[in-house]
Amino acid sequence: MSRSRRRTWGKTTIGVVLTGIMLFPVYWMLNVSLTRDQDMRKSPPDLLPIHGTLAGYRTVLDEQLPYLGTSLVIGLGTVVLTVALSAPAGYALATLRPCGGGILNFVLLAAQMIPGIIMAMGFYAVYLQLGLLQSVPGLIVADSTLAVPFGVLIFTAFMSGIPGELLQAATTDGAGPLRTFWSIVLPISRNAVVTVSLFAFLWSWSDFVFAGTLVNGGAHEPITLGIYHYIGNNNQQWNAIMATAVVASLPAAVILVLAQRYVAAGVTAGAVKD
Repeated sequence: MSRSRRRTWGKTTIGVVLTGIMLFPVYWMLNVSLTRDQDMRKSPPDLLPIHGTLAGYRTVLDEQLPYLGTSLVIGLGTVVLTVALSAPAGYALATLRPCGGGILNFVLLAAQMIPGIIMAMGFYAVYLQLGLLQSVPGLIVADSTLAVPFGVLIFTAFMSGIPGELLQAATTDGAGPLRTFWSIVLPISRNAVVTVSLFAFLWSWSDFVFAGTLVNGGAHEPITLGIYHYIGNNNQQWNAIMATAVVASLPAAVILVLAQRYVAAGVTAGAVKD
């Protein structure tokens, strides 16, 4: 075997081992979710759920569906609000190129560096005055603040690569800025829309800081709080806890797998121009 081939096999082996180490917690979560309570404390533990049970998943269907439904509403609301705000802003920065656009991009980057707990406390003070605490719309607005700066940057990079001749042709045909944006720019920016939507959904779906600060104890709580409360109240039923975690991970995993092609194109947008 040649030296280059041995080097390739060595890198592949290292990659497989590291991937296995990173994915092992996911496998163990699935394994525990199928393990019976009486088998939970076996030493050594079973690497496979030989006597598997679906009791944990039945518990999820009985007790966690309201939390999952709330998370779905919050995630979709965050996606809609993020795209509605960031797409026009990105279009304006890409086509109008206003003075101070570079400074604005820096501000958007700096906004993403602010710790979430600081923003959560600010939202808490504002929502306390507005009466928006423990409300789904309030949490949607809070989650959108994480995604909008990222969305503006992605849309600006993508829309900067749209040929100016295409926009000029639309103007020549009588289309105004709004019609050009809605009928020409937005359909072309499908990859960017999918990328921003996916990240906005994932951030809102996995959010715990804003949820724990702004809606904790309310009538509608997301799945992150559902898992947190369930661990606190039933710290012995680990199969149900892990089953809840598996079910909560499925929507994000499925969406990520289906949209990965668009995400790769959207994230690299603007890096290479013809």
